[in-house]
Amino acid sequence: MTVSDQTAQVPRTPKKLLVAALIASSIEWYDFFIYATAAALVFGHLFFPDASPLIGVLLSFATFWAGFIARPIGGLVFGHLGDKIGRKPAVVICLIMMGSATFLIGVLPGASSIGVLAPILLVTLRFLQGIAVGGQWGGIVLLLTENAGGGRRGMAGTFGQMGVPLGVILGNVAFLVAGAVLSPEAFQAWGWRIPFLASAALAPVVLFIQLKIEDTPVFRELQQRKEEQDAQVVRAPLMQVLRSSKRTVLLGAGLLFATNSVFYISISGLLDYGTRELGMPRQSLLAVTLVSSVVGVFVIYFAGVLSDRWGRRPLILVGAGLLAVWAFPFFWLVDTASIAGVAIAATVGSIGSSLTYGPVAAYLSELFAPRVRYSGASLAYQLAAILVSGGTPFIMTALLAATGTSASVSAYLLLMGLCTLASTLLLRETSPARTATARPREAVAEA
Repeated sequence: MTVSDQTAQVPRTPKKLLVAALIASSIEWYDFFIYATAAALVFGHLFFPDASPLIGVLLSFATFWAGFIARPIGGLVFGHLGDKIGRKPAVVICLIMMGSATFLIGVLPGASSIGVLAPILLVTLRFLQGIAVGGQWGGIVLLLTENAGGGRRGMAGTFGQMGVPLGVILGNVAFLVAGAVLSPEAFQAWGWRIPFLASAALAPVVLFIQLKIEDTPVFRELQQRKEEQDAQVVRAPLMQVLRSSKRTVLLGAGLLFATNSVFYISISGLLDYGTRELGMPRQSLLAVTLVSSVVGVFVIYFAGVLSDRWGRRPLILVGAGLLAVWAFPFFWLVDTASIAGVAIAATVGSIGSSLTYGPVAAYLSELFAPRVRYSGASLAYQLAAILVSGGTPFIMTALLAATGTSASVSAYLLLMGLCTLASTLLLRETSPARTATARPREAVAEA
């Protein structure tokens, strides 16, 4: 026999876990995303002062990409640890790493002070951020979904997913406040550092999770049965995933192509494009991102709840379909250079993105057997990060420079939407509400 998702489960996820996971995920993603805002507004001239404005932005976005290159490494390393030593210890280590790296970016001197060492240290710290966020997503999601009953995993998983738009909201508020109370000169000189130094707020959350949160019933059962040959913790979870579930990993990554591409264009690419090419005010664009992210929080939650009733695939298909249809209208509205047009474009994009993103936590966790779940879900999620997420602002800027038209970026968004639609159609439904059993084929094969 194999360890079942249904054994040792509680009917409802403990409220303290929902709150702790939401706060930890929000601050973690805040730390990761404020880099995107700073890359668009500050890092070009601060760390690459001899480059032209365009090249400076491209180099800045290239350092932004480094965090996404590192995310699969974090997923692999901490996926292995999470399947071996537990979900909670892996999460705690990742949160400490993220907070430390973000704080150090906040005190990092620019190129005018330490020369070429400045961008080298910036990339190193960004790499550590990437490893941390790459490892924490799987742990947070599994702490939530493996503590939930079979019919509530979609809802529980959203408390990790909502951390993404909440992190954007917190980051934008931090930059909006800093920009409002400081002169442009002061903001460029030192004010941008304040949001990074605020990452110290993660410390008490880490302490609470370490002291008050237990590991999941699924992992505790695995530990209790590890003496039994057929239920022991897999010695090499990553290799097991690569042997038995390569197709699931690749298609699982494809689930995120549409949502990731429109999300990173909205929070970073548009900020550079709007200020540098369209002459729009920075504060107004940050406010638009703030509003669209608030909408995203609610849509993510309800998409997760509905996925428990209707299944994971229908919500993802609707979201990806909306993003594919919206790809060209998105930039038609943005190119009006009106705040109202950009707000409509970003808000509809956020709705489509959130419909897709909300069910993904439960869906990816259900696609893999418990003994290799951290490794499998993390690998799929972070593979999408390196293939799409980190490169999207860079690709957008390069496409605009090469073609001179935003239609090329719309074509890119359309392609990403079609990839997600295809991946979803090729994967099976896992929701207990729509299937006789939630166990994936990989788990059946192990039984």
